[in-house]
This record gives sequence, structure tokens and C-alpha cells, in this order.
Amino acid sequence: MKISDPAAAARCYRALLDRSPEHVGAFYAAVKTTGIFCISTCRARKPKQANVDFFSDMREPLALGFRPCKVCRPTESSPDVPPQVERAMALVRAHPAHRVPDKELRALGLSPELIRRWFLKHHGHSFQAYQRMLRVNAAMTDLKEGRSTIDAALSSGYESLSGFAYTVKKMTGKAPSKAAQPLVMQRFSSPLGPMFVCASDKGVCLLEFADRPILDKELRQLERHYGSSILAGENAHTRAAAAQMLEYMEGKRSTFSVPLDIPGTEFQLKVWQALRELPHGATTHYAALAERIGAPSATRAAAAANGANRIAIIIPCHRVIGKDGSLTGYGGGLARKQWLLAHEQAGQN
Repeated sequence: MKISDPAAAARCYRALLDRSPEHVGAFYAAVKTTGIFCISTCRARKPKQANVDFFSDMREPLALGFRPCKVCRPTESSPDVPPQVERAMALVRAHPAHRVPDKELRALGLSPELIRRWFLKHHGHSFQAYQRMLRVNAAMTDLKEGRSTIDAALSSGYESLSGFAYTVKKMTGKAPSKAAQPLVMQRFSSPLGPMFVCASDKGVCLLEFADRPILDKELRQLERHYGSSILAGENAHTRAAAAQMLEYMEGKRSTFSVPLDIPGTEFQLKVWQALRELPHGATTHYAALAERIGAPSATRAAAAANGANRIAIIIPCHRVIGKDGSLTGYGGGLARKQWLLAHEQAGQN
């Protein structure tokens, strides 16, 4: 929301002048004369206070049409991932087979307690569990590529086959030789808030905002469908989806090329394909969508299929509006839907 209290706004302006790192994510400064919004540490020339509005949430200046500053890159500096957490995650990604203990984190000036709290809040598991998931994912990939169980275990940092087997069974419910390749799920920041992308080895099967109310239900549905566990991790599909999504939100992309692997009924797949065929910047309504797939009497079924979509934005269910032009509902929230539609319309001009 907009920070309207004069004293609070004055404190924000002081922090902006001081380039205060402690205030990163505490507010976003929207400069009315340039149409740009920044974070507190921005190095760009400072505006007059009268020309700045302050917001507590990044989505609001975006919804009002302000563009992210190219100097401080506020969408990439989202407080969703604190610097300490990002450093710890980068360390694990660089050395996936190495277990990073609390002692090592402290030696690097990082707080294991802060990192643990963040992971528990945003992922529902600890940083150490995150590391185990990455190691299991790597080992299961090795097994799929034909490596022996002992080689996969040792190359993933496990010192014994029994320890590896115990961890795999605990996470997947099956022994390594019988466990299916886990689905991997990556979290990333976006201008509209953090998102989760989940993928099989064939393509993306889920892309949702992290605060989507039914996210847990969707993830359990995917686990049942694939007969596999969802573990924290990345693959080529999750990385491509995250990169393409950021390009889209920055106005650099209007179509997506990342492969999808989406379970659904024949009717749902037809509806989702029809949505993907809608041009960038176009909108439709449920009746027209039903007609588009050759089922004009199936308006309600088309609406249900639209609501069952697990791939936000790439399958653009946000482009479905009311027949009278009203916004109608959106799983990611109406503010995001409004921003997405305005963003795509602006790209047409």
C-alpha cells in the first residue's frame, strides 16, 4: 500500500538519500517525474521529495505503470530472498555434492538461524533439507542416465550406500532402484512477487505465484499423477521458465518456448491450447473460448478448465475476462491480472 503518513514518508526519503541497505524491500520509491521506481540503495540521482511516492509493496507501483529502475533493478533485488540466503543457495549450487554445515555458514559471516527461518517460512523445510533434496535429485538423474547406485551416491556426496538409500526412501517412499525421477521445483523472484516453477524431465508442469491459495493442493495432485515426489531443485526447464518469465515481465518477450508437460483431460488440454493461441495483448471470454474449441454449449466446462490451469501466464488464463469487459476472477489475484493485461496492452503500442 502507499505510505501516506508524512513522518513515515520522510523516513523513507531519508533512507533513499542515505542509500540505506537496511531499508531494501521496506519500501519502493516511485518517482512521478520519470515513471521509474527504485529501492533504497539506488545510486541514481535523487529526486525531490515532492516528486516521490513510497509504497510498501512492489506490485503497487508496477500496477500504476511505473517501470523498474535499470540502475538498482528493484525486481531483482526483491526482499523475497535476503542476501544471506542467496549467498548460501549460491554456495550449494556451486558445490551440490558438498554438505554446508552451520559451522561453515558462520565462518562465511552468514547466520544459520536466519537462513533456517527463511527456508521454513517460504519452503516449509530447513536449509539442510534443501541441500539433501538437491543431492538426491542429482543422484536420481545419474541413475536415470545409467550410472550404478554406488557411483550415483558417491558423486552426490554420500559416504555410504546405506545412508543414500535411507535418504532416498525417506524422501520418495521407495528404494533408489525403484524410485521415480523426482519432479524438481524452483522458486524465483518476479516483479509481481515470488513464483514456483515445477518440472519433470519432459517440461514444466506447474508455474504459480507462491501465495496461490491452492498451491499445496496442486502439488499433491502432481505427485499423485506422476507417482513421484516433488523436491527442491532445478533443471533446464525450470531455469528456462524463470528466465523467460522475467523477460516477459520486463517487456522483452511476448511468447514462450519452454516445453510443457501438463496433465489434464482431453477437454482441458484443448482449452489450454486455445488459450496459448490467443495473441499477446488480446482478451476473450468463456463463451468465445468454448466456441473456439468447437464446443459452444460448454461455456461452464471451459470456465472450469480455465480455473484448473496450473501454468500461469504461459497458458494465459489472465486473458479471459467477462463478456461485459469486467476483470472476473484470477487465481493470482485481480491486481496481478490487471497488471498483466495492462502490461500486454502497453506492449502492443
